[in-house]
Amino acid sequence: MTTQNNLTPALPSAQSASHKRRWLIALAVLAVIGIAGLFTAGMVLSAQPGKRPTVGSPAPDFSMPLYEGYRAGLPETIRLSDLRGKVVVLNFWASWCVECVKETDALEAVWRVYKDRGVVVLGVDHLDTEPAARKYLESFDVTFPNGIDIQQQVSRAYRITGVPETFFIDRQGMVRKTVIQALSQTELVAEIEALLAE
Repeated sequence: MTTQNNLTPALPSAQSASHKRRWLIALAVLAVIGIAGLFTAGMVLSAQPGKRPTVGSPAPDFSMPLYEGYRAGLPETIRLSDLRGKVVVLNFWASWCVECVKETDALEAVWRVYKDRGVVVLGVDHLDTEPAARKYLESFDVTFPNGIDIQQQVSRAYRITGVPETFFIDRQGMVRKTVIQALSQTELVAEIEALLAE
């Protein structure tokens, strides 16, 4: 009797612990399924046709205010379509981006060589603050035009995946190549020369 009485209170707590474990496992499984669902939905959204410009498609037009001191003779607000007839190297960057550091000197170098040959290097500052961006541009002695992507309008139009990301746009305003990594000066020159030769 005593042994049975001692075991009886233990049974409900064992069942309760087992029950809690099952609930925790169920919740964990539901959480994983939910996260997977969100990830899948994100992938589907980003993969929708017509959302991200592809090679051979028109580059989405946009207007963007340029930083004062980083206009290179362009108006206070630049519209991409105003650059039609020029080769455009559209580069998305940020002052907090470690990889961007690797290509900023190369972008500046090609700008200085090609700016009088019908090429515009245009920087789009993504998810940044103006003071941090200006400090970054000054530290690299950047002179090519740069603007701030207000409310990520340009980034959304181009459906960028991160920074750095560069779109090469031909004289007719068509996207000819997209690169999702830091570019070397050699790579930039090769792409620019190919577009100028057309």
